[in-house]
Amino acid sequence: MNGLEVQLPGVDFGTMGLAEGVQFVSFILLGLMMVGAALGVVLLANIVYSAFLLGVVFVSLSGLFILLNAGFVAAAQILIYVGAVNVLILFGIMLVNKSEGFSTIENAWLGKVVTGSVCTGLFALLGTMILSTSWSLSDGLVAGEDATIVIGKHLFSDFLLPFEVASVLLLIALLGAIVLARRELVPDEDVAIAPPLTLPERPRDLAQAAPQDSLP
Repeated sequence: MNGLEVQLPGVDFGTMGLAEGVQFVSFILLGLMMVGAALGVVLLANIVYSAFLLGVVFVSLSGLFILLNAGFVAAAQILIYVGAVNVLILFGIMLVNKSEGFSTIENAWLGKVVTGSVCTGLFALLGTMILSTSWSLSDGLVAGEDATIVIGKHLFSDFLLPFEVASVLLLIALLGAIVLARRELVPDEDVAIAPPLTLPERPRDLAQAAPQDSLP
């Protein structure tokens, strides 16, 4: 063919129907949106914008769960992470006292090097795992409408401990946000503080002489 052909592994555009095409395009858009929002979370200097973009990441991930026919997991993603965790982070950011300045950290470059090394190692580990996995389709039966029942049975049997640990972590995050929000406001140095209200006092000499003068 004279035109430019794009071949992707595992994707046959010639036999792809309308439904498969919509799913493929939706997957690409959601993936790009999630990666872009994740980069904004770690690269933007404004922490409020980072918190909002973190919500975009969670919503994009729930869209990917919908494409995988995991409606319950997508709904739990929005209810727990977007409706609870992300809102909690925003409240904690907006209610924290911002009048305190950041102190200069010595040898900050060392922390950046360590952080970059850890992130590079995690990225290499995840990339190796993705490339080494066969990603073959499962031969098991699809749960379908009984997916919620199956997930509930696994949560309260096989994954009971991680489920309870996650609830404890959410409680710790809530308590931490409350502690940060209840910090006392530190006034600025240039703000003059009014002295407390006091009653005028007579000099001590006049106070001692007054009873003697009143005697007949």
